[in-house]
Amino acid sequence: MVYQPPSGARDLLPLDVAQKIWIERRLQQVFHRWGYHRIITSTLERLDTLMAGGAVQPSTVIQLQDAENQGLGLRPELTASIARVIASRMGKLPSWPQRLYYSANVFRKGKALDHGQQLEFYQAGVELLGAGGLRADSEILLLLRDCLQTLGLNNADLIIGEAGLTQSLLSPFPAKEREKVRTAIANLDRIGLESLSLSSELRERALFLFDLRGRPETVLSQVSQLDLDSSQRQAVNNLKSLMELLHKCWENSEVQPSITLDLSLVQTFDYYTGIVFIAVSDTASGARVLGQGGRYDQLLGLYHPQGQTEPGIGFSLNTENLHQVLLGRGELPHQTPASEWLVVAQTPEADAAAFAYASQLRCSGDLLRVEVELGHRETPEDIRDYARRRGIGQIAWININGDPKIEEIL
Repeated sequence: MVYQPPSGARDLLPLDVAQKIWIERRLQQVFHRWGYHRIITSTLERLDTLMAGGAVQPSTVIQLQDAENQGLGLRPELTASIARVIASRMGKLPSWPQRLYYSANVFRKGKALDHGQQLEFYQAGVELLGAGGLRADSEILLLLRDCLQTLGLNNADLIIGEAGLTQSLLSPFPAKEREKVRTAIANLDRIGLESLSLSSELRERALFLFDLRGRPETVLSQVSQLDLDSSQRQAVNNLKSLMELLHKCWENSEVQPSITLDLSLVQTFDYYTGIVFIAVSDTASGARVLGQGGRYDQLLGLYHPQGQTEPGIGFSLNTENLHQVLLGRGELPHQTPASEWLVVAQTPEADAAAFAYASQLRCSGDLLRVEVELGHRETPEDIRDYARRRGIGQIAWININGDPKIEEIL
């Protein structure tokens, strides 16, 4: 019998891990430079915690039960878990804002017919809690851009929307039809949108909203033609200020980021209340979403006993998609790191001395990879061939007295 991982699960071999770590370390360096601190939350959450934000459907959660038959689930994303942690400790936090980052796995269940669909994903991301307004929105978008630049993905496109504004622009539609309109817009389904049973006035409005994407100045001019209430006009003005600030921050960049303002952008998670955004890269196999995020100013209140809330904004980067894009560009390591030393006992009586010499090398202060030859190769030339194939730079031949004879391997 050949044992396989469960359908939708996969294993990472050493080279896969080395490439994943290459990505994660560079992202963590960026997060550190921006003053963010790592948080680690439980992989398991209570189902009611996952459902509290109103964004996660039970059918997408891999569910379990504890000894008391309480429903548990493997986290499908990190924001709700972090919101729970911070909301439960609001009175104990030393100061606001809280700048947090994570690098973790998440689990999402597909439809029953999606046999073999991936269930486990890796993400890295940030949450900026306790800060609202233009500067906080700008920090997150600038940080996202810094992450992509650090990975060499200067040509990724940034698509920005405004969840609160889009939701309010959908308010004239009857409740029964509103979700259908929203879904059609989110799926870029113009034919489906045109087939909905709407009055001519509402159909015209739906198609107008569907087409609200393009250059920021053009879209802002188009939406300003609508009969907006004060909150909608404020949202439009906030978007205009954000676009202007980002332009000033990036105007001297060697590579100007491509920004699309898309007021039809509707994210998967319903807790977003302000700007939403995705970063996309074109590949030979089509566009890949590298990261996504947005503002969620009411989420923490859903997890606080008294409903106390703080503004929040963040993003997650899809490590698998980053890996695929970088792999196609030849940016990732092509092999696992080689050991610097191979220590060989020349006789069985020299074994203890060989292990002692290897330990001495490992404790030398340099972060060295040191292997000890375990006797599987019969001749010195076999040992040299092994070292060459593995890219090992030096062999230390140890005699019974513990004296090393150093040989450079070319």
